[in-house]
Amino acid sequence: MMKNVRKIIEIDDALCDGCGQCVPACAEGAIQIIDGKAHVISDNLCDGLGACLGECPTGALEIVEREADEFDEEAVEKHLSDIESKSEPEAPPIGRGCPSQMLKTFVAAEPSQDETGTTPSALTHWPLKIRLVPPKAPFLKGADLLVLADCVAVAYTKLHQDLLNGKVVMMGCPKFDDVEGYIQKFKDVFNTAGIKSVTVASMEVPCCSGLPWIVKKGLEKSGKDLPLNEIVITARGDVLLGKDDMPQKQSGIKG
Repeated sequence: MMKNVRKIIEIDDALCDGCGQCVPACAEGAIQIIDGKAHVISDNLCDGLGACLGECPTGALEIVEREADEFDEEAVEKHLSDIESKSEPEAPPIGRGCPSQMLKTFVAAEPSQDETGTTPSALTHWPLKIRLVPPKAPFLKGADLLVLADCVAVAYTKLHQDLLNGKVVMMGCPKFDDVEGYIQKFKDVFNTAGIKSVTVASMEVPCCSGLPWIVKKGLEKSGKDLPLNEIVITARGDVLLGKDDMPQKQSGIKG
């Protein structure tokens, strides 16, 4: 393969915290998180234009000029096709970054119902996905953390009143997402964010039981000792585990 001196993305390992925000911002799929750090997996997949630069909260990415393989559009098309065939849930639409990468915080509404009988949202931040929330996100500082299996958000109708109120949330699927990446992410969160407590809400299905295990492994690797509550929700939206100890505004049992 022919090499030329050209512009290409370079990632500083010392500055990279593995948050993953640059991954969906790269339309060519050239960046992946490997061993907790972002890497350009192949020079010929990187066009060197720098669409990913503005997504990095630590400034770890920059455009440099060095000898590198030529950018290969055919290789990019094949690479993106391979990603799509694996049905990766976080793969972005081709040619666009992910707008959820912009960190946002906002004041949650009171959990009581309004005059229409609707319960206001208790959500206080964005993004929500485990993969997208950086460990140094300001809304994580000193927070009570809710780790939520994706399906719980649909199955449990009292999510905002019982589980989300007063907490920050990180959500994902232990069956389809990157387990090792999740463990590393939680380790980094517990090491840097000063989390006060953790509640894990998962579904009764076997594949979902991996979520509490992932969080516990991350906690173990961090060396922290935090209160850990577990909740299990049935497919019909009932509380299977944690019901007897569920306070008015917080669900769970201490693990």
